[in-house]
Amino acid sequence: MKEGFSIVTEVVLPSDYQSLVAVERLVGTVCEEFGVQEDAFGNVLIAVSEAVNNAIQHGNQNNPEAKVEVKVANHADIFCIQIKDQGAGFSYENLPDPTAPENLLKDSGRGVFLMQHLADEVEFLNTGSVVNLYFRK
Repeated sequence: MKEGFSIVTEVVLPSDYQSLVAVERLVGTVCEEFGVQEDAFGNVLIAVSEAVNNAIQHGNQNNPEAKVEVKVANHADIFCIQIKDQGAGFSYENLPDPTAPENLLKDSGRGVFLMQHLADEVEFLNTGSVVNLYFRK
């Protein structure tokens, strides 16, 4: 996370898709607290849900013993939601383009693309096992 951000809340979730319910509640609370416009709420929710889903599925390999850490940090007119899994990371710079004709009908492969288009900035750290999603308020 960039310098100058102060952590407002953090939760540790099991690698279980039921954790997405807690993520939705967290995003709702955060957006309300930070005064995020209603039309931007969906962007935050989808981007964060995709990151948590990827952490569960790809990072933690659906291992219910592995945890997903979610931190929310605030700074002036920007906030950051950080998602960290316990996996080895991934090659986020070499992902196939989900808009390429050969990928359009695939069932997966759009999570990072969605995050990059819905958040104001996306930052991958620790070989991709940490994702920082930045949003303007």
